[in-house]
Amino acid sequence: MKHFALLALPLAMIAVPAMAQEGGSTSDTAQVNVTGNVASLCILGDPTNPNVDLGQMVNTSGARVGKIATIGQQTSNLPNSFCNFAGTQLTVTTAALLGPAGTPPTGFARAVNYTATATGWAAPDAAATSAAAFDGATPSASNSGGTQNGPRVNDILVTLTNFTVPLDRLLVAGAYSGTVTITLGPVAQSLD
Repeated sequence: MKHFALLALPLAMIAVPAMAQEGGSTSDTAQVNVTGNVASLCILGDPTNPNVDLGQMVNTSGARVGKIATIGQQTSNLPNSFCNFAGTQLTVTTAALLGPAGTPPTGFARAVNYTATATGWAAPDAAATSAAAFDGATPSASNSGGTQNGPRVNDILVTLTNFTVPLDRLLVAGAYSGTVTITLGPVAQSLD
């Protein structure tokens, strides 16, 4: 019997390591996929000068009394403007400054035209010049700048220049107002 027990013991020792190998490892790995999405965004910063006040727009004395005075360049900055995707552009829309409603008398006008230029996005800059008639007809103009081919963050500078009156007429008295609209977004698709 002694002999039999000695043979059984080595067989049992051989079987134990084999069972440990067949039982698997002490650790395992699994993978969990994590996904998300980022919306396409274009954001314009708040204008540093949201209300441009030109003050008195006509000469009150001299050879050009009653006609438009020289008005210096006006600016407003839109800081930290951005788009987080490619293929974007700026568009500028100007609406002439219009005075009191109605048809002005002969020799007078109720419109002041100007150029608005937005810089800091892509070349060429976006610029539009209003071309209202003396009576205020067709006061708006719009134009787009170049295409930005990647995400970008930058200050957009809006500059107003070249203030003129149609036919260099006298201006009717009263309050005048106009707007500049800056749009930042995907390049407009043409419909051919």
